[in-house]
Amino acid sequence: MHLPYIRHLLSLSSPPSSTKDEFEGLIPILIGNTTPSTERKYGNLLAPYLSDPENIFIVSSDFCHWGTRFGYTYYLPSTSTTSATDLSSGISLHPKTHKTPPTDPAIHDSIGTLDRACMEAIESGSHERFLKVLRETGNTVCGRHPIGVVMAGLEGVARDEVGKKEGGMDEGQRGKRGRFRFVRYERSSEVRRVGESSVSYASAFAIL
Repeated sequence: MHLPYIRHLLSLSSPPSSTKDEFEGLIPILIGNTTPSTERKYGNLLAPYLSDPENIFIVSSDFCHWGTRFGYTYYLPSTSTTSATDLSSGISLHPKTHKTPPTDPAIHDSIGTLDRACMEAIESGSHERFLKVLRETGNTVCGRHPIGVVMAGLEGVARDEVGKKEGGMDEGQRGKRGRFRFVRYERSSEVRRVGESSVSYASAFAIL
């Protein structure tokens, strides 16, 4: 869906004489339902291209799809939302058994907690931590597999750089290289009742 838009943006930054042959470097990569080991395998294959300063990778994903129409109504009570290590203690809400909407916290705040846990895991740079949050919460991040592939690839780049000289760069700066930083988070609506739904969106970038 994003490919025509990206191509259009590239055309705007190119001279009027540009031809379509000059856009052959725009390469779509489709990633389906993968396993963690497959994500690591393809991440390692992409690592040299991730470290190439001539390349830009764009990963497309929504975040939480919450609601009965998505088959996902996971809810974290306040006792869970206070602890990032207690994400698996939530419950699934159902319209028939939860006619009175929970308020501690409101459903949309619980959704925000679920998304933030994923965002923090992504920002940590740890592929395994991201997978762990997904296992514990079942969060319906639709692009979790391409995100996982790129995270695994960035970890591969970091391993390759161990021991290399990085003049003028201290340990703190090295630790931030290739780490995602989230700059915006939104939801399509603020869910208050079990019968409602929302989709979350987040934007992040990483620079090597």
